[in-house]
Amino acid sequence: MDIGRKGEAPPASPGTGRADPHRWWGLVVIALAQLMVVLDATIVNIALPSAQHDLHMSDAARQWVITAYTLAFGGLLLLGGRVADLVGRKRTFVVGLIGFAAASALGGAATSSGMLFGARALQGVFAALLAPSALSLLTTTFTDPRERGKAFGIYGALAGSGSAIGFIVGGLLTEYLNWRWCLYVNVPIAVVAVLGAFALLHDHPGHREARLDVPGVLLGCGGLVAIVYGFAEAEPRGWTDPLVIALFASGAVLLAAFVRWQTRAPSPLLPLHIVRDRNRAGCFLTMMLAVIGMFGLFLFMTYYLQVILGWSPVRAGLAFLPLTAAIIIGSTQISARLLQRVAPRLLMVPGMLLAATGLLLLTRMTVGSSYTGEILPALILLGLGMGLTFMPVFATATAGVAPRDAGVTSATVNTSQQVGGSIGTALLNTIATTSGAAYVSAHLRGPASRAVVVPAGVVHGYTVAIWWAAGVMLLAGLVAGLMVTARAPGRAPAGTPVPESVG
Repeated sequence: MDIGRKGEAPPASPGTGRADPHRWWGLVVIALAQLMVVLDATIVNIALPSAQHDLHMSDAARQWVITAYTLAFGGLLLLGGRVADLVGRKRTFVVGLIGFAAASALGGAATSSGMLFGARALQGVFAALLAPSALSLLTTTFTDPRERGKAFGIYGALAGSGSAIGFIVGGLLTEYLNWRWCLYVNVPIAVVAVLGAFALLHDHPGHREARLDVPGVLLGCGGLVAIVYGFAEAEPRGWTDPLVIALFASGAVLLAAFVRWQTRAPSPLLPLHIVRDRNRAGCFLTMMLAVIGMFGLFLFMTYYLQVILGWSPVRAGLAFLPLTAAIIIGSTQISARLLQRVAPRLLMVPGMLLAATGLLLLTRMTVGSSYTGEILPALILLGLGMGLTFMPVFATATAGVAPRDAGVTSATVNTSQQVGGSIGTALLNTIATTSGAAYVSAHLRGPASRAVVVPAGVVHGYTVAIWWAAGVMLLAGLVAGLMVTARAPGRAPAGTPVPESVG
């Protein structure tokens, strides 16, 4: 039961027109939880060398610190969204927060690599409950179109910049405390968010008449896990490895069976009318493609700054600060102000073009590039572009959804983001590794040249992969321009924040 205060106006509910007087403080709670979930995908990246040394991980095994989280998160998000719809979003949100904090404490106290991998996977399980319930709570808390734009601007900024913030926080904690604090830091954040959730967030009971789609869970989650696992294994094993091919094939078969089952299931895990909507399908695909390019870049720039330029973890983390600021400005000061007056694709397409331009600037990167003159302008353009894109994607994808489908729709947005991040990291890293190795083989002229050729080969591999990332960003812009046909919310019929697709 929701905890209220004496004399307080009742919480808003769909159709009542009454706004919750504490909704903006509620947004702070939701934003805290979302920031914690998103930054945990990257906060351990900079700490990984220290954790690997302490726990005696092999080079082949260390990737599982990242992959265990993204696999569990991306693979179980649809289930988390449906659980939120069934048992109530606030209850799911609180359970997700408590479980995430416990898993984080377990990971921070890890005494072996297996214990750390298991804790990271458990974090992903509870993040899969937390993320969709947070977004659907936001959707049902802010019903006024103008306020909704501002709220989604803040949420979109956090979703887009959280990964970059993770690098900054990870660098600071690793250098001045210990790598374990990259996990322990979630505990106090979660405690504050739980207390805030009980005091400030309101929700109606879940839809108990519905049932969980168990076959859908097994087919959909199994297919996603197989594909994400396949991309994770493609980097160390190679694309033609039998295991990688088997994972992709089984993932495709499972997802095809999932789609077929959803047409016949009495209580489908993912009601197909959600993805049949042209605007939502365009938003899901745009999000996945955009994050593919962005996550690949994070990986390259972290290693470039620390390994090639020799920067400390803190300095490398702070190098992402302009990117974070640009995402926040693009989302809260540009997108949130314009979305009421312009169609979503008029923000998303220019956003992807800006992001692609920033990546194209980075293809000129060399072993001796200047951060201020060459790297910084590219990061700012990329950040502005992602900020312009994320906010209308979240707002458009979740608008006009029936209350009982709010959780699963929110989960689908987050699934596209996590799957895109997993694919981007594995795909672009494989391209960079193979291109770099080919460059070294072609230019190495003996041991004396190794000190020059190897760093140049590494950077060459990064630039080749960044070309691919720029192409993916341009494809995202094309998808947004062709598929997202929603009108400006301010021009929509009364009571519809963002209309359903036209055509």
